[in-house]
This record gives sequence, C-alpha cells and structure tokens, in this order.
Amino acid sequence: MIRFFIIILSSLLIFSQGRAQSDQWPVPEDEAERLSPFAFNDSTREAGQELYDLNCASCHGDPGEGNYANLDPLPADPVSPTIQNNSDGALYHKITEGRGQMPAFQNVLTPEERWFVVSYLRSYNDGYVQEVAKEVIKKGYKGLIRIMMDYDAGQNRMISKITGIQDNEEEPISNARVRLTAKRYFGDLTLDGEKETDSIGMVAFTIPEDLPGDSTGNVHFRIALTEQELYGSAKKDTVLKAGSPVMAPPLNKERAMWNTVWKAPVWLLISYLGAVLLIWGTIFFIILQIREIFLIGKRKES
Repeated sequence: MIRFFIIILSSLLIFSQGRAQSDQWPVPEDEAERLSPFAFNDSTREAGQELYDLNCASCHGDPGEGNYANLDPLPADPVSPTIQNNSDGALYHKITEGRGQMPAFQNVLTPEERWFVVSYLRSYNDGYVQEVAKEVIKKGYKGLIRIMMDYDAGQNRMISKITGIQDNEEEPISNARVRLTAKRYFGDLTLDGEKETDSIGMVAFTIPEDLPGDSTGNVHFRIALTEQELYGSAKKDTVLKAGSPVMAPPLNKERAMWNTVWKAPVWLLISYLGAVLLIWGTIFFIILQIREIFLIGKRKES
C-alpha cells in the first residue's frame, strides 16, 4: 500500500514539474531587450485595443475579467504577472512567433501593429514606465535596399549580404533584423529565428537538413528585413534545391470533400443522390395523389 502511494506521489510530482516547465516560455536575450521604435500614447493604445479585440480576446478574454478560453494550458489574463512581468521585447517576440496553441502573428500583423498590441497590454500596468529605442534606430533608410543570397550546400547555410544604395554610393546595412522563411502550403516557415546583420551587412541562417521540398527537393526561400518601419517591404525570393524531396500526391488525387464532384467521397455522393431521389419521389407521389383525388371527383360527378 505504501509503495502504491509513493508511485502516485511521484507521478504527481513529475506531472507538476513537467507542467511548470511547459509553462515557461524562454525568449532570446536580444529579443527580450528589444524596444519599441515609438512612444506609447492614447492613439497607439486605442489601435492596440482594436487589434487585441479582433485577434486575441477570443482566447485571452477581456483584461481583468478572467473570461479567457478554457484551454490547456490556460491563456494568461493581460493584467496578470504572467504577461506583465515580460519585457516589451519579450511580449513583442511572443506575439510575433507564437507557441503551441497561440498562433504566430508575424504574417498577420505588421511590426507597427504588434507594438500597438504591446502598448495596449501595458495600459493595464500602473507601474509601467516605457523605454523607447534610441532616435538613431528610429530613423528610416531612404535609399535602395539590395539583398543578395548565396547557398552554402556544404554547411547547409543561407548567406545573405544586405547593402543600401544612396546618392550613387553603396554601403552595408548593419544591425538590421532579417528573417529567412520557407514557403509552405498555408503560410511561411521561419528558419533559424530572426537575426541581425553584422558590420558589413552579412547574415547567415542554418537550414534544417530534413526541410521538406518538392518532388525534386526545391524550396521557395524568402529573406526579408522585418523592420518595415525602417526599411519598407525589402525582401528577396529564390528557389533552391536545399530540401528533402517529397513525393506527395496532388491534393485532388484522392477522394475528398474539397475535390471535384466525381472525386467526392462515395458515401457523400450516395447520400446526396439518395436525398435528391427521396425529395423528388415525395413530390411526384404527392402530385399523383392529387391527380387521383381529381379523377375520383370526376368519376363521382359523372
């Protein structure tokens, strides 16, 4: 009996420890130290509230009301220490990347809109004092951005050099945040996180060896500067044979709900045709009965 209780207690401890570890959400140090390029004010908070209500409230609920969705793990209330103890950069990173049941908003919200959401969340922290990024970071680049990509097959890395051309002079774009993504069916897959260019505008990303490609191993890559407020929509696409070949059948090969009529599931065709025949059969039966009543009336009159 004692051994049974020891096993139960050990299981509970392991579960609670695993649950505690799963609740932790580590953020890279450089991301946690990231600052908003603009000061938060009433207009940014109002814009953030609209975005929160549209994208976040369905899970996190109304701030301070505790009406968040019944999920596992439970979404945090915006006023709780779970959220407010994060730095601005950590909140921005989590909104951008997502994790588990929380979706990533990097392809849904612009960088500016993500900072609006952070601004709204901070409105529920009375002791919050904002630290804004330096003015030099806020200054946008007015020249032309050139992105060059080179694939190192030996080390399975994507190397990129980013330069700017202004007044007919070329200069490296340093300390710029860059993201490498691979195109998937339902969105873009971020590879090796978000990185910064070095002093000569270089940045390198490691590509997973098991990255799925098409039937020949080709992958559609995109390198983009993520700080659109500084560099605009600067990006470059290329297709390289850097993935594992995948012989996936076409989406319309098998019978499925989304396929053409004659490729629909057999049970669905039978159900549909059966329902149509039943409905029209009932209609014709009613018409025949009405005709029969009419004929009976005629015979009685004669």
